[in-house]
Amino acid sequence: MPKSESLLFLKRLKEDGIEHVHVSKKSKPQISNTRTTDLPKNVSEDMVHGPDAGILKLRDEVLKCKLCSELARTRNKIVFGAGNIQAKLVFVGEAPGADEDQQGLPFVGRAGQLLTKIIEAMGMTRDQVFICNVLKCRPPHNRPPAPGEVVNCRPFLKRQLEIIKPKVIVALGNHAVKALLQTEQGISQLRGTFKEYEGIPLMCTYHPAYLLRSPGEKRKVWEDMKKVIQFLERSEE
Repeated sequence: MPKSESLLFLKRLKEDGIEHVHVSKKSKPQISNTRTTDLPKNVSEDMVHGPDAGILKLRDEVLKCKLCSELARTRNKIVFGAGNIQAKLVFVGEAPGADEDQQGLPFVGRAGQLLTKIIEAMGMTRDQVFICNVLKCRPPHNRPPAPGEVVNCRPFLKRQLEIIKPKVIVALGNHAVKALLQTEQGISQLRGTFKEYEGIPLMCTYHPAYLLRSPGEKRKVWEDMKKVIQFLERSEE
């Protein structure tokens, strides 16, 4: 890509105000939904036409999506996802809530704060994982995702996972499990088990929002996360 086109592409990312990309030779690329006033100084032309360009171009497609007319009309911000785009671990939730819709970031409300604690208890930070949702837009009044909305948005999630290539996916809650596995089995049946998504091990566990309502179930989720930790440790051997 010519340098002039690269700069225009990066300028469009900045004007959209959704992602800020961090790149260095010693660290893995990251993407987050943070508005910046200038183009990131550490983004090079390689970021545009190299292997990481895929996630940026996908983000651009998601920002323009209006397949779900109701969601396109009522949303404040599209919530693409945030974190390390070469993460070994990806968390997939259901859909953005009110806080996420306002900030354009996934899992930033009370459920997100609990997810952050879970990630830290696993010995990691949010910057080391990638967090996203099945739906990229908030359903009005926080209603569950409609089947047609899941169908429209699932290709975006599929492409995110194809680009990131995580070693493990954690599906948070009923809707994430059903969307990823395309199964009729619910989270109560599948929780605590490893399934497979496109050849990637997938751990089914409860959504943090459920844990806020049922704090006694936190121990079960921690048991699930210990299985994920053990799998990641074995994969490094």
